[in-house]
Amino acid sequence: MPEPQPAKKDTPTSARRPVAGSPTSVRRPLRAKVGKTSKMGTTSSGGGASPAWYAPVMLALMLLGLAWIVVFYMTAGSFPVAAWGNWNLGAGFVLIITGFLMTTNWR
Repeated sequence: MPEPQPAKKDTPTSARRPVAGSPTSVRRPLRAKVGKTSKMGTTSSGGGASPAWYAPVMLALMLLGLAWIVVFYMTAGSFPVAAWGNWNLGAGFVLIITGFLMTTNWR
C-alpha cells in the first residue's frame, strides 16, 4: 500500500526557499539600476540622446553671441542696443557662455 503524501501548502513559489545544491540556490550579483533619478531630477546614467532641437539651439546661441559682439564693434557701439553702451559686450558673452554651458549636457 502506498504511503500517504503530506498535504501541500499554498505557498507562493517566490516564498519557497531553494534546496541547497539546486541551480536556484546559486546567488547571483545584483544588477545596477540603470537610469536612477538623482535628487536634481536628471538621470544619473546617460539618459539617452539629447532632443533634436538641443544642438541647433546651442550652436545658434554661440553664433548669435559672436555676431552681437562683432556688430557692436563694427558699428562703433551704435548697434545692437545703443543705450546699453559697453554692456552690449556682456550681452554677447552671456549668449556665448549659455551656449557653451549647454555643451556640457549634450549627449
